[in-house]
Amino acid sequence: MGKRKSKSKPPPKKRMDKLDTVFSCPFCSHGTSVECRIDMKNLIGEANCRICQESFSTTVTALTEPIDIYSEWIDECERVNNYEEEDVSYRS
Repeated sequence: MGKRKSKSKPPPKKRMDKLDTVFSCPFCSHGTSVECRIDMKNLIGEANCRICQESFSTTVTALTEPIDIYSEWIDECERVNNYEEEDVSYRS
C-alpha cells in the first residue's frame, strides 16, 4: 500500500514593519517633534510640531498612513517655496 500524502503547512505570514508616526519638522528642523494624527471620524489628518507649533491638516482616506500626511506637508512646503521663487523672478 502507498503512503498517505501529508498536508503541507502554509508558509508563515510576513510581518509588516511599523511605519513612523513621529518626524522632523521642516520649519525648526527639530528631530522627532512632528506628530501625525488621523481622525477617521471626520476624515482629517493633522501634523503638529511640538516645538514651533506649526501645523498642517489634510483630508484622509481609509488607506492613509501618518507618513502620507507628513509627505503631503513637505510637498506643500516645497510647492509654496517654488511659487514664491517664481514670483520673485518675475518681478526682477
